[in-house]
Amino acid sequence: MQTYTVHEPPNAGADRIDRASELRFVKDGFAWTTAIFPPLGFAMSQLWIPLVAYLVLVGAAASALSKLGVSEGAISIFVMALQIFLGFEHSTLQRYMLERDGWTMLGTVSGKSLAECERRFFEQWLPSQPMIATAGAAPATSVRPGSWLAPWKNAGHKA
Repeated sequence: MQTYTVHEPPNAGADRIDRASELRFVKDGFAWTTAIFPPLGFAMSQLWIPLVAYLVLVGAAASALSKLGVSEGAISIFVMALQIFLGFEHSTLQRYMLERDGWTMLGTVSGKSLAECERRFFEQWLPSQPMIATAGAAPATSVRPGSWLAPWKNAGHKA
């Protein structure tokens, strides 16, 4: 069973289909790519700040530990432990970075695959959303009947 959190960007589109296409599903669980090679895992998820932080932290820690006389084996164990920790926390970092950028978490969904999770989420979410959000727009009833003819009414008349 897989679990995903669903996030909506700030300034999402007005149409519910546009909004649905902009949603991001973040898988909860262990990230093998990040645990094996964190720079690649972070780059694949576009987590640029954690990528730079990882490189700085590992470089500084390895340098400091070697100057303190710690063996290379112990430094390797430290780096491997850090990588395993990052594998567990990869999805937390993704959610944090989305929240930092103004994204809103809409909920969680579970299923056998991403496709099933998307289907389950949209079955519940889409019917509750208006076809087109009217935030800041005038309602359609404010248009006077026949006003759409105004540009053509006087087209043949020269003053």
